[in-house]
Amino acid sequence: MTKSNQKKDPWYLGGIASIGAVLITHPLDTIKVQLQTQQHARFGFFGMTVNIVKNNGFFALYNGISAAVLRQATYSTTRFACYEIVKDIVNNRSNSGSKPKDMPFYQKILIAGMSGAIGGIVGAPADLTNVRMQNDSKLPIDQRRNYKHCFEALFRITRTEGFNRLFAGASMASSRGMLVTVGQLAFYDEIKS
Repeated sequence: MTKSNQKKDPWYLGGIASIGAVLITHPLDTIKVQLQTQQHARFGFFGMTVNIVKNNGFFALYNGISAAVLRQATYSTTRFACYEIVKDIVNNRSNSGSKPKDMPFYQKILIAGMSGAIGGIVGAPADLTNVRMQNDSKLPIDQRRNYKHCFEALFRITRTEGFNRLFAGASMASSRGMLVTVGQLAFYDEIKS
């Protein structure tokens, strides 16, 4: 099958794959967040894992899973959608009336960077709730937020701290999103072509 005849996969499959991945890797992310937020380095990876399970039960490794899934549904799906849609628009404009040619690598980098920045902004509220939910068990009992799920967290943060608080860290998330998306999508596209 020639390149021009290849069936193109829909962009949303990237978001679905990201959600599938987070369902498997979330316990590792929970452990990482708890390691990063230790006041004094008391535990390593295995010690922190045992500590979480012993003090809060096995399912505490999945604290914040609803927010992690929401983050992938917003952040990753937005990145894939923006990248594929804008890439198709640019390709259609530059290839109108002529035989299809590959997009230059610099254009892939620019489109990926823009897509990652947008994804970082869109995913920031879910990212904030994810970190809070993962770290909640470390707080003293009277200071825990005890969010039941990500939507309650989003609602309570908005109500008590204001809408803008949902975007705390959005500039860093956007910067990271730009680099990750360039690394994942632009380079993947270039290597594949």
